Amino acid sequence: MSTASLRPQSLVLTFLGDHVLDQDVCVYSGSLIDVFGRVGVGEQATRSTLTRMVNRGLLHRQREGRRTYFGLTDRSEAILRDGQRRIWKTGAVNSEWDGTWTLLGFSLPDSWQRQRHDLRSQLTWSGFGALFSGLWIAPGEVDVSGIVAELGLAAHVKVFRARAETGMDIAEMIHDTWDLDELAARYRAFETDWRPLTDDAGNRPAEEALALGLRMTCEWLQVIRRDPRLPGRHLPDTWPAASAEKTFRMVHALLEPAARDAARRIIDTIPAAS
Repeated sequence: MSTASLRPQSLVLTFLGDHVLDQDVCVYSGSLIDVFGRVGVGEQATRSTLTRMVNRGLLHRQREGRRTYFGLTDRSEAILRDGQRRIWKTGAVNSEWDGTWTLLGFSLPDSWQRQRHDLRSQLTWSGFGALFSGLWIAPGEVDVSGIVAELGLAAHVKVFRARAETGMDIAEMIHDTWDLDELAARYRAFETDWRPLTDDAGNRPAEEALALGLRMTCEWLQVIRRDPRLPGRHLPDTWPAASAEKTFRMVHALLEPAARDAARRIIDTIPAAS
């Protein structure tokens, strides 16, 4: 995946998640411009992205003299903690599925095209697939109350927990409901791009390690956030998630010490105002 395919906002959040989360600080805009310039994002694009993120409640702006600093908000912290959980705790392989499914049915007026689009987008992001028109399914217990409330659709949505009937071909159902080929291709492309770095990532200069680690983590998050974490025992034997995850962890461990050193030297921070 080229840098051009990575959204500047995703790069900003990934960098702050790696180097700022839990530190209660704000980062100088010039430091962010420096960092993102190293991954091919120009100064104007970085400034525009920071402004948009402030307007969306993902960052807050803080001034110190003539300098402008940016810090995390409650909303962006929640997003980053979810990303950390997906990377380091739940992982890419669902080997502990207990057989339960979350089913969500909805019926919206024909004229509610925008609401229907927004709901489908949110459900896809949360790991759901369309079992039938108006009936969506996700592995495990998924809490969608926040999504439904935010979209104002509580009166039009019904949620159930269920188990498949004995004898049902779950693997076939998964194949019919989710695009496994597309998801597998993402994992394989990630491994193809990053596995060569397992040979020499530990020898890269600090600034290069910082840029590579930022790109790689952002790409990995894009892959796993599209993965509904389907039960591993019902996926093909050649499912590539575990191998790709191993590559991510190996390269991350090799890059991380030098990247941390570069971040400490490059970024200028001040304490976040209470």
